[in-house]
Amino acid sequence: MLTTPPWSGQWVADRLGIGLHGDGLHDLLGLALRRNPKRAHLLVSNVLGKHVPQRPGTVYGHARDLGLRVRALLGEQEADRAVVVGYAETATGLGHAVADGVGAVPYLHSTRREVPGMASGGAFQEEHSHATGHLLLPEDPALLAGSGPLVLVDDEFSTGQTVLNTVRDLHRRHPRERYVVVALTDMRSSADHARLTGFAAQLGARVDILALASGTVTLPEGVLTRAQALVASCTAEDAEDAEDTTAAAPAAPAARIDLGWPAGTPDGGRHGFLPEHRARLEGALPAMGARIAAALPPTARRVLVLGNEELMYAPLRLAQALEAHSGVEAYFSTTTRSPVLAVDDPGYAIRSRLVFPAHDDPADTGSRERYAYNVAGGGFDAVVSVVDSAGDTPALHAPGGLLAQLAAHTETVLLAVVPCYRPNGNPGPMSAPTRPLRGPAFGSYAPDEVGWLLKDLSDVPLEAPTEEREEAIQSGGAHYAESLPVEYQPSAEYQQLFKAALATSAERIARAVGAVTELVLAERGPDAVLVSLARAGTPVGVLMRRWAKHAHGLDLPHYAVSIVRGRGIDRTALSWLAAHHDPADAVFVDGWTGKGAITRELADAMADFPGFRPEIAVLADPGGCVSTYGTRDDFLIPSACLNSTVSGLVSRTVLRADLIGPGDFHGAKFYRDLAGADVSALFLDTVAAAFGTVGDGVAEDVKSLRSQDRSPTWAGWAAVERISEEYGIGDINLVKPGVGETTRVLLRRVPWKILAQRGAGADLDHVRLLAAQRGVPVEETDGLPYSCVGLIHPRYTRGATGTDGKAVSSL
Repeated sequence: MLTTPPWSGQWVADRLGIGLHGDGLHDLLGLALRRNPKRAHLLVSNVLGKHVPQRPGTVYGHARDLGLRVRALLGEQEADRAVVVGYAETATGLGHAVADGVGAVPYLHSTRREVPGMASGGAFQEEHSHATGHLLLPEDPALLAGSGPLVLVDDEFSTGQTVLNTVRDLHRRHPRERYVVVALTDMRSSADHARLTGFAAQLGARVDILALASGTVTLPEGVLTRAQALVASCTAEDAEDAEDTTAAAPAAPAARIDLGWPAGTPDGGRHGFLPEHRARLEGALPAMGARIAAALPPTARRVLVLGNEELMYAPLRLAQALEAHSGVEAYFSTTTRSPVLAVDDPGYAIRSRLVFPAHDDPADTGSRERYAYNVAGGGFDAVVSVVDSAGDTPALHAPGGLLAQLAAHTETVLLAVVPCYRPNGNPGPMSAPTRPLRGPAFGSYAPDEVGWLLKDLSDVPLEAPTEEREEAIQSGGAHYAESLPVEYQPSAEYQQLFKAALATSAERIARAVGAVTELVLAERGPDAVLVSLARAGTPVGVLMRRWAKHAHGLDLPHYAVSIVRGRGIDRTALSWLAAHHDPADAVFVDGWTGKGAITRELADAMADFPGFRPEIAVLADPGGCVSTYGTRDDFLIPSACLNSTVSGLVSRTVLRADLIGPGDFHGAKFYRDLAGADVSALFLDTVAAAFGTVGDGVAEDVKSLRSQDRSPTWAGWAAVERISEEYGIGDINLVKPGVGETTRVLLRRVPWKILAQRGAGADLDHVRLLAAQRGVPVEETDGLPYSCVGLIHPRYTRGATGTDGKAVSSL
């Protein structure tokens, strides 16, 4: 015989005497106890998709039907002039679906996430909430300035105070004649009804109320104190099984799903969601549902699509699309900030909870705990976690993080990241990443070798032939970092030179790597964080990391960041590093020094980041520009011979206003199509293979270096100034000293001539070959502190760049 399950508020009703009165309320609502000193109980909706997993069609259908009722109430003409506003965090998806029912109208939801540079279009308080402050941040301030009806949507009305606070603030800014207030349930008392009626009369505006169900809540005297005592006592019998402890890291990371999110479409209504955005999303949903379905194992029949705090509407629609495409039994719910007691009892609405740290770097001072309710024990074959790119941080993936907690309760965890919409900037898939890019998704290095603090511009056409590129720089005053040279494709002869040079110099490089790494560890300790300057510094950073592992068993973190002459270091990357590591542990790494321009650029940039040390560790310092180095010899480092094919297939970095906006990392491209020519691993493995034979030499070098005065001499800078004057160039930035910089001139620029130290041997074989291929004369000379120097003449090149990276005026 089938038994009727108990009402999911019975446990609370029996113990505290709290009651719900009204037709249909027990079907829509359950009860739970808050961990909140302001209110004892929580009305837990069964159709909202927040605390209780529900079928997406049920969640969306109830909300959209409310929107259709609003349209009928207003009439076609007024409904088409309406703006819909939902409340964070619980009603962001509800409000959005209501807007769908109202018609082709704009939607905005309040937010608790501060967005730098955004002016507030409204602010109000939700007194009873665990997080009281709300902001309205429309991209277009005119969105709230119209005279049409304003539709306010919340999941429930308990007292109506939040609505009063909202209308008071918005009416003061932009008075209007009509408001419609919408909720799933209206639980106000008669006094609260009267208060809202009087408030509307005082404003001189009409305020209508629409709800799925109405009723009242009875709260016995002293219920708050009794509820707090009950919560405190429910730690053993009732709540022990429901309180999740920190989960270990999952055996494998969550598989990522590339949603194919439509470019230019906001992730939700935080900054406004317009009818054209809705049309774009509707068109893309079937394909996104198919992508999720394809990523699920064939045995997954019961699947939860889990949204994230304010990100409710996009995951809800994705759950619908998944169900429509595959026929799986899809459910939808969302993580939350709201702390609620969990009790594993069928008469209680919150039967389990997962606890994990916030992973979107919240700016507020509230609790850093977040929760997912009724997921554990839900019997889900798979969980698809949907977060926005601001929430895709190391905390999400860490042991004890959301993904680890989910993995403890389901066979399959998938991760889908919706790109954050950036107001007044570049929306869509190229929104700012909040975690490092790693191979094999970006670059050919292994994922633990380096994290690229860069924005992926792989699909953006940025290359131009060298002459055309320099012409564009000169004619428009553009910066060299706004475009990329066409990647040099080495001839068979040049590739053979590279391999020969690598075989000859591997031990020499290994010895320099060991020496500079030992100096870094001696000066910074075992907590050093390697921060290589992309991209020449990155192979060296990987080798230093390998040496630390080889010699000391250390696993040093390693990131690659961009620095651009005339523009400075990537400030977003530094902010990210400061948020995730002690800035004092950061060690900047480059391959070699030329005249020291980047060294000075870094020092200037550090003025705004006092926790970082403005010092660079390099493999070779022929220019005498730094104090931490492996050698001051100017010798061939084979990684200088090639571009991306020896640097993880990553391009030089890009900084262009239409591609890189506020909050973005600098950009770069991953040249997947060059995989057949990639020698990045060959270079690293060949050098690392020599580690075992150079230990004694490294020890000698370190002893010698530590006993020397290693202060920068800037001898290279003085030599460059002399050469610039002697050859009538007039700008030191057109003089590129050293083997590495000369190689770059020949690969990327339009060189004038090459100066070679008389008697320089095989270290310059590749330079001579490149010069011959490009018809550039090589002039032997004496008295150079470098093996060679590359010269660019502004009267020969059309766009040689100057100190700020832009064109130099004619001599």
